[in-house]
Amino acid sequence: MIELSHIEKRFADVVVLRDITLRIGEGSVTALVGPSGGGKSTLLRCINLLEVPTAGQIRLGEEKMTFVPGQKASWQAIQRIRRQTGMVFQNFQLFPHQTAIENVMEGLVTVLRWPAARARERAMELLTKVGMAHKADAWPSTLSGGQQQRVAIARALAPSPRVLLCDEPTSALDPELAAEVVDVLARLASEGTTMVMATHDLRLASKIANEVVFLEAGAIVETGSARNIFGAPERERTKRFISTLNSGLSYEI
Repeated sequence: MIELSHIEKRFADVVVLRDITLRIGEGSVTALVGPSGGGKSTLLRCINLLEVPTAGQIRLGEEKMTFVPGQKASWQAIQRIRRQTGMVFQNFQLFPHQTAIENVMEGLVTVLRWPAARARERAMELLTKVGMAHKADAWPSTLSGGQQQRVAIARALAPSPRVLLCDEPTSALDPELAAEVVDVLARLASEGTTMVMATHDLRLASKIANEVVFLEAGAIVETGSARNIFGAPERERTKRFISTLNSGLSYEI
C-alpha cells in the first residue's frame, strides 16, 4: 500500500506539485498521465525519494515519512523507503561496461551483499521472465532499445521491490520496440506486480493500468479507472486531453 498525503514539491519558488493526496493499492497498476510539465515524473520520483518532497507525508508499506519545509529528511529513513522500490528509467541507464546479466546482478551483489552465485541465479530467472535469457552475456551496446529496457526492468525487479516505478518506459522506443516492453509490463501486471508509471503512451496505460491519475500544473485533475478516464472522463479538461490522444490508441480500453 502506498499513501501520499498533501505532498508538495518546490524547486526554489516554483511549485511543481500541489497538495497531492493519493492511495495506491497493493497489486494495482496506476498510470500517471497528463501534458508535459504536469508533474508526472516528479511525482513518481517523490515516491522513491529521488526527489524529496517539500511538505506532506508518504507511507510505503510499514514505513512512513513526514516532510516539513526547511527540515532535512533522515538519510536512513529515505533508504528504508527507497529499498522497497524498483525504478525503470526512460533512457534505460544500463552500465555499458557490464553484460546484461551483470547489470541485473549489480545491486544484489554490491548493495544487498548476495553471493555471486545466488545473484546470478536470480538474474537469470528475471532475464528469462522478460524474454532476455538468450542475451545474458551480451553488452548493452549490442542490444536494441527494447531489449535494453527489458534488461532494465529485470534489474529493477531483482531485489523483489514492493512497487515497480516506471518513468516513461516506452517513450525512447519506436512503436515496434515499445510493443515488446508493453507486453513484458502487461505480463508483470497480470502476475500482481504493483506498478506506478508516468507515461505519455496511452496504449500502454490503457492496456495494463487499473487506475489512472490525470495531472496538470502539478495538481490532480481527475482520478478513476482506466475505462472511465479513457472512455468517459468527468472533467472537461480531462476530456480535451484524452480526445487529442484517443485517435492513437491501438489497444482495447
